[in-house]
Amino acid sequence: MALLEVRDLKMYYRTLRGHVRAVDSVSFDIERGKALGVAGESGCGKSSMASAVLRLLPSNGEYHGGVITMDGEDILHMPEEAFRQNVRWSKISMVFQGAMNALNPVHRVGEQIVEAILQHEKMSHERAVERAEGLLDLVGINPKRFGEYPHEFSGGMKQRAVIAMSLACHPSLIIADEPTTALDVMVQAQILKAMAELRARLDLSMMLITHDLSVIAQTCDSIAVMYAGKIVEYGSVYDVYGSPVHPYAMGLVESFPNIHAERSAVRSLPGFPPNLLAPPSGCRFHPRCPLADEECMREDPPFRQIGTTGHMAACHKAEIVQQGVDVWAQ
Repeated sequence: MALLEVRDLKMYYRTLRGHVRAVDSVSFDIERGKALGVAGESGCGKSSMASAVLRLLPSNGEYHGGVITMDGEDILHMPEEAFRQNVRWSKISMVFQGAMNALNPVHRVGEQIVEAILQHEKMSHERAVERAEGLLDLVGINPKRFGEYPHEFSGGMKQRAVIAMSLACHPSLIIADEPTTALDVMVQAQILKAMAELRARLDLSMMLITHDLSVIAQTCDSIAVMYAGKIVEYGSVYDVYGSPVHPYAMGLVESFPNIHAERSAVRSLPGFPPNLLAPPSGCRFHPRCPLADEECMREDPPFRQIGTTGHMAACHKAEIVQQGVDVWAQ
């Protein structure tokens, strides 16, 4: 049994013009101790999917179906108070996008971690302080800086403090939404190394949302490629990076520079993701796909297994791509 199982999850945003289908029939698993990377262009539903898993929807967000189970327990239909007490933060926590701005500037960093602990666990303030100091030490911050304010921390230290906060109640799964955004390359490498070490030491599972394919290659076991609210390809990092079968996934991989390959111009994907108020019929990628035909325009491709390794894709032309056709050279 996987730690987290998501099946046919649908979450739409209500607007005056209709429903925005931000997460539309999404399915994936996260195994214990493993990391899943989620990639795709902006506006494809990555952050919305993470918010849907944690049930942190804005006022105009609503579920339209699906199942989310954690340790075999249905958490999507769990009463809100039970979910807040027993799941959010204690089993699943989140490092939000723009985490460097997530700390309250007028409260001491250590006390913010203590507050998160006391909100979810019954213990004395003294014990919570001890745990918070231990968490700061765990992420590489001197516990003596417990009483300092966020403006006294560098960007990398703020990010580490937010990661420490996400570990406050010993969760099994951390969802990290662009955790290295706005960090320079050296600090980004340090944060990624720290997260990898924490995963190994604490046997954590992780969902990592990022635009940076190299980060997923470096830190994750599997990858889900999202496009227009759907997962279009899913599998191990080795399978998807080495043999992508969906034209969109292939385009993403080929648009990323490879310093080991011969020097050449980096390819780019033409066009833009569709408006999810009125997504195109059939395959949502067909307006941008060089292989699209009438079948692609008419029928939504099933999400099916490719080979025998758990590699899956939603594409009518997967077999053609597998034959080695250079899709984006046409």
